Amino acid sequence: MLIPEEIIEKAKKIKLLLTDVDGVLTDGRIIYDSDGKELKFFHVRDGYGLRLLISSGIEVGIITGRNSSIVEKRAKELGIKHIFQSVYNKAEIIDKIMSLENLENEAIAYVGDDIVDLPAFKKVGLKITVPDAPLEVQKYADYITLNYPGKGAIREICEIILKSKGLWEGILASYLK
Repeated sequence: MLIPEEIIEKAKKIKLLLTDVDGVLTDGRIIYDSDGKELKFFHVRDGYGLRLLISSGIEVGIITGRNSSIVEKRAKELGIKHIFQSVYNKAEIIDKIMSLENLENEAIAYVGDDIVDLPAFKKVGLKITVPDAPLEVQKYADYITLNYPGKGAIREICEIILKSKGLWEGILASYLK
């Protein structure tokens, strides 16, 4: 995958990756079983990419408009520090995180897939969306993933950040010993 130079430069500065859930970490479908319990499908490589980021010193956070115990469970399983659910104003949460973590906007990447994510885009240094996002969202994104949501899009982003920071080769080498 050839990463555009402007994305590499922005990704080098990232200290925190924030992401939406439905339509980014999942394929966007909301599925209920016969008992009315919600089901979500997460891609294992996306999860491992997030773990690689976290173990490399890059924090990860979730900001989602919905509320789900499944999201809480998955976030804890992956070691995600910031989990914000039932959020209407994602930009407000980003301001809160920036203040709490003492981060500048260029140190934050945000992944969103719909128009509700546009205010969050205004607050961060690297704006990312997925290929099936509305054109209005794609228009404001710095980068549109090649992989689809819930099917490797997050892993792609994690690798871009790690490669841009020069960390990927060391990670890879640790598996080739």
